Amino acid sequence: MGVITSATSPVGGDTFVGPRDGAEAYFARLDAHGGINGHPVTVVTCDDGGSGVGDTSCAHRLVDQDKVFALVATTALDYAAAPYVSAHDVPDIGGQPLGTAYDTYPHLYGIYGSDAPRDGATGWHGTLVAGTEVYRYFKQEQHARTAAVVYYNQADSARYANQVVRGLRTEGYRVVPEEADFALPDFSAVAADLRAHHVDILFDALDTGGNSQLCKAMQAAHVTVAAKVTNVQNWDSNVPSAYAGAPGCRRALWVTGSSRDYDDTANPQVAAFRSGMAAYRAAHGGSPSYLSQWQLEGWAAGMWLRDALSGCPAPGTTTGSVGAARACVERFMNRPQGYDAHGLLLPATFHSLPAPPRTARDCLSVARWEPGADGGRGGWVPQGPDMTRNCFTVPQLPYKP
Repeated sequence: MGVITSATSPVGGDTFVGPRDGAEAYFARLDAHGGINGHPVTVVTCDDGGSGVGDTSCAHRLVDQDKVFALVATTALDYAAAPYVSAHDVPDIGGQPLGTAYDTYPHLYGIYGSDAPRDGATGWHGTLVAGTEVYRYFKQEQHARTAAVVYYNQADSARYANQVVRGLRTEGYRVVPEEADFALPDFSAVAADLRAHHVDILFDALDTGGNSQLCKAMQAAHVTVAAKVTNVQNWDSNVPSAYAGAPGCRRALWVTGSSRDYDDTANPQVAAFRSGMAAYRAAHGGSPSYLSQWQLEGWAAGMWLRDALSGCPAPGTTTGSVGAARACVERFMNRPQGYDAHGLLLPATFHSLPAPPRTARDCLSVARWEPGADGGRGGWVPQGPDMTRNCFTVPQLPYKP
């Protein structure tokens, strides 16, 4: 199995490695229990450096030289190799949709599913859709009315922020967009503007470092909000250190997503993930206490590929060719039943709808950061109904990526 990750990139640090680590941890646990259908799994990773050139080089190495059967948990800042991977009929399972590749090409299956035709054109003739369930939730549950959206002057950040702004306005919010320079962000000016507009809920399209700087600027300017809602990329255990200088912001942190909270330890699948990550960290180094939602989703991606292969002939054996095994995997991926990674994901499907849906019944996972008792580390606590019941019938807003 191959894993392409922007482990080093202009964003910096370990921003994109969570899905890779989760997938590797899953396959390590799987190998310890007999592999797939009795066959061991070899994971080959490649760091694309966050560039399209590097991404294409990784794909050629993994597909042409290493002869990987499939890709899993791809997390590429610039997935330039997507058309090459698709053209070679290599299944790409459970990748993170940082761009539009997973709504464009066949054989690519993003972690959250897709209803787009995926025929080589993005979405429906260049149009994608986004639901408004997150904003409906905070309007109903937190009675929020004035929202700010903070983002970088960087293409993917701005694209995501534009979706958020439009969704908020559709749900009746007064919206304050705030752009920050990617290289030299002036978060003090952003904080002052938030105070001037009496913002009560804050959304962002920032990385963890940007969130930390923004919160420190808000703390210095005495700006408080009822909820600071971040994205799945920042759903991790680094909150105490990342927000050490901004306790007010830390107390207001919320996160939404499409997977079960990695701190929901009462769930047996979450417990298995945490145990697997602990063993992986012990073998590979790194902080034994660090966990993230992207790790859980990488783990779920590995599980998805295992389940897809479970009824297939082993590739390269007398009972099945690589092509036959890949076709078998894709039949599983394209089946009408939603896949939920045994409860870790909201059910994901790859229906090919002829036109963008106008409305949909969308569900979401919601968690809030709560400090630990007596100064403990704290953690993410699931909010509201279980994610499978926390659902809303909402508009599906078309947009051009």
